[in-house]
Amino acid sequence: MTNEDPLSQAPTSARSLGLDDQVSLLSGQNFWTTRAISSAGIGPVALSDGPHGLRSQGDAGDHLGVASSTQSTCFPPAVTVASSWDVQLAEHIGRAVAVEALATGVDVVLGPALNIKRHPLGGRNFEYYSEDPLLSGHFAAAAVRGLQSEGVGSSLKHFAVNNHESHRFVVDAIVDERTLREIYLAGFEYAVTKAKPWTVMASYNLVNGTYATEHRELLTQILREEWGFDGVVMSDWGATSDRVAAVAAGLDLEMPGSKGLFDGDLVQAARSGRLPLRDIEASAQRVIDLGAKAPRSTSGAIPVDAHDALARRAAAEGTVLLTNDGILPLRAGASLGVIGAFADSPRYQGAGSSLVNSIRVTSVLDECRRRGTTFAYAPGYALDGEGDTDALRAAAVRVAEQSEVVLVMVGLPGSYESEGFDRADMSLPADHDALVAAVVNANPRAVVALSNGAPVLMPWKDGPAAIIESYLGGQASGGALVDVLFGDMEPGGRLAESFPAARTDVSSDPFFPGEPHQVEYREGLFVGYRHHTTSGVEPVFPFGHGLGYTTFGWDSITTDKTRITAGESISISLEVTNTGARSGSDVVQVYLHDRTGVVLRPRRTLVGFDKVRLGAGDTATVTVEIPARGFAFYDVDASDWRTPNGTYELEIARSSSDVVDSVSVEVSGGVDRARENAKTMPIARSDGEFTTRLGRAIPQPRPVRPFTRNSTIGELAANTRIGRVVEWALWRVAPLDPSDMKDENTRATLDRAITELPLRSAAIFSGGTLTWRTVDGVLDIANGRTVRGAAGVVAGLVASLRARRS
Repeated sequence: MTNEDPLSQAPTSARSLGLDDQVSLLSGQNFWTTRAISSAGIGPVALSDGPHGLRSQGDAGDHLGVASSTQSTCFPPAVTVASSWDVQLAEHIGRAVAVEALATGVDVVLGPALNIKRHPLGGRNFEYYSEDPLLSGHFAAAAVRGLQSEGVGSSLKHFAVNNHESHRFVVDAIVDERTLREIYLAGFEYAVTKAKPWTVMASYNLVNGTYATEHRELLTQILREEWGFDGVVMSDWGATSDRVAAVAAGLDLEMPGSKGLFDGDLVQAARSGRLPLRDIEASAQRVIDLGAKAPRSTSGAIPVDAHDALARRAAAEGTVLLTNDGILPLRAGASLGVIGAFADSPRYQGAGSSLVNSIRVTSVLDECRRRGTTFAYAPGYALDGEGDTDALRAAAVRVAEQSEVVLVMVGLPGSYESEGFDRADMSLPADHDALVAAVVNANPRAVVALSNGAPVLMPWKDGPAAIIESYLGGQASGGALVDVLFGDMEPGGRLAESFPAARTDVSSDPFFPGEPHQVEYREGLFVGYRHHTTSGVEPVFPFGHGLGYTTFGWDSITTDKTRITAGESISISLEVTNTGARSGSDVVQVYLHDRTGVVLRPRRTLVGFDKVRLGAGDTATVTVEIPARGFAFYDVDASDWRTPNGTYELEIARSSSDVVDSVSVEVSGGVDRARENAKTMPIARSDGEFTTRLGRAIPQPRPVRPFTRNSTIGELAANTRIGRVVEWALWRVAPLDPSDMKDENTRATLDRAITELPLRSAAIFSGGTLTWRTVDGVLDIANGRTVRGAAGVVAGLVASLRARRS
């Protein structure tokens, strides 16, 4: 990048370009940039991973987080930011990431990610905001506003119904239309319509039988025509299956660049009339317009100290105090025992494409030393799971016995959760659970701080004096935790997800992650707290829960209307008073209880919230607006949103399980009947119930045979000799050789990335080495057409070699 871009000018008209040039714009130049046509004044657009900090790799390329990247600030991931319930904080972080993008020559940051946390075991949950679409949508919109306020583009992802990692390239998400609209699209709708992102990223998976990259209903009818999106729709990296179908559906940009792998298909389809020329021209124009908006220059520098301070504040704001018997905040000078290897080597971010090469990292031990805090330390466990576990635990117990107060830091190692694979269970490592039990037995004045990206089980929950959910706090996580412990900052967080008591208490568990080629969303609307409040299954810690260091009183709760017509909004007002001795924050949550009996609905649904900060003794009026959509459901028969007539309770609450008061509202002018009436079963456990909800027969998963371009490397390797040869070859050209990998997480990520990679994606990532002739030759061999296949493989490899030499 240069400081001044000579190509900055009014957008070129795609119509002035020839077909070949138009088609060339619809695929990346390489892994991270779009194609340029200098003669037409069209420059490249630089893209970078980075929902919570840039992962800019320059000319290098991988989407797994295993290769190096430039240094940048690692802010807390979405799981922590959403727990702050502070949308302005998310906007501030977005603005800071944009400043770093400008300083490093990045034009579009690939984020935020706002897929719903359907199950606590989702491997990428740390990168997503919430199990609730309203909360997710508000935070994503704020992040987009922050990024784009500085002139840097955002990419809302992953559109859509991408809720687990297992076989994400090929799995078909089977979901009914009402659930799709109310749970899995609602957050995207809010962010698109309120914040207007420059780009949207289509996900890997299929949705009801069609790849998201080829889904005209999603990409054109809903995203563009209903929501008014006018930006670029790009593919997730390697997600494209059929480029002709994708462009026809509304996909503009294939990423990464595949060295023209699909270009001939598009040109031929256009010339034959199978693909309208106007579709190619429209997509090319949107890519050109993106380039015209992009900075395409470097400016400024990273304000290292200021951004580290913001990261530290954000980590504290997102820290959730789950339990506290009064031990927190700690008094200055307390004899402190610090136990847990995370205190020295913090787990502060997730793994995969969001992995940030942090400018600096502050551990708890670093911060204790900086403050001059007197402490004794014992690791308690080995980060790699090796070592003498009994000896490590015994040393930790001795520290606990000799300390007035003990901080125990446990959680999920990086090998437990990452992009690319889902967690196996909800437990902490066994040695972490055993360490907590042993330390609490030795000294009950123990504070447990969790480092994790998703809910975990806590069989020792009632033992510690306090439990802190630190989540993943970014590069300044150690300083933020010490700030919270000693009361320099309050734990400002509230859970943005439910913590179930057991995996079996998760509504989607019987259907998660499904089969490799199909997952059924039989739980419908009843995700997270919607299930708990409807079924009566109590979580360990409910959605919205969180304690603080002061107390608040809520009084004078009123509504501006008690009767409304369908389509009207309403507001709830109340007086919030800090009744404690120190400043702090509180979160007012408003839930809807539909008492009309017209349609099946969860017992409680979040429809509004607000966070307030008050000094000791101060009072403020808090007003929460409930939009008209809060009362509505998606009527499949009408293909529109409808509001039932009747009585509603608006419940003012501190969490989904702690309702303080409620007000009644009467709605008229809506509907009195709906297909999915209130007597319908919440979870479609039988095939008949799910068939009724879908409105069609349950599809059969795609069979493994015959092998196609969408067959995975693992399927081929498990069933054919040629597949094992291909798998071996891919390991040889992987981003890192297995013997050189630094940790178990990297090995596991790469292993799953290769075995679950479809052949067509391998061709995309190959940079022109794998042509369709080679791929189809491999498939012919795998399907028993050995002679023809061998000829195709040889011809394809020869053609690829000649192309490289030329």
